[in-house]
Amino acid sequence: MLDCLSIIQRYYTPGNDDYRVVVHHSRQVADLAVALGQRLIDRHVPLDIEFVEEAAMLHDIGMCRTDAPGIHCHGTEPYILHGILGRRMLDGMGLYRHGRVCERHTGAGITAAEIIAQHLPIVPPRDLLPESLEEKLVCYADKFFSKSRLNEPAKTLERARQSLAKFGGDTLMRFDALVATFGDPAEL
Repeated sequence: MLDCLSIIQRYYTPGNDDYRVVVHHSRQVADLAVALGQRLIDRHVPLDIEFVEEAAMLHDIGMCRTDAPGIHCHGTEPYILHGILGRRMLDGMGLYRHGRVCERHTGAGITAAEIIAQHLPIVPPRDLLPESLEEKLVCYADKFFSKSRLNEPAKTLERARQSLAKFGGDTLMRFDALVATFGDPAEL
């Protein structure tokens, strides 16, 4: 298994607020993703659970390069790019599969049409949708935890859905498909 904390420490300083946010949030996401994944494995669904945990721990590594002071990040890039930036960072280490998770976990995925319609600074516009079961699982688990309110319990399914509602019906349809695949975390 990868030493994910060592990778995170290449970009974040232990003890700093941004380090605390990324590690705490990522651990929450990883724990939920592994629990949901184990439920699939128990039903004989093939899943790389070790990869899921690693990818969940690294999915937000790119946030350090964004301008998001509310979560102690003082980079220069728009926050919407944190997944793309994370992919570049991990690809640079040869962690291409992990990088895909970074790039595809935002929202319930983002389509090229949504990038264009919302004037998002993603160039070139392209579909950034989770495809593999592992990518979908990390994307889904991420929706239940806030980086700005670390000590809150996991969001309920309805609260997670409400937080995605502002992105439109297609996003909610994709989220509902993830719910159908992975179930309600409250039932764990």
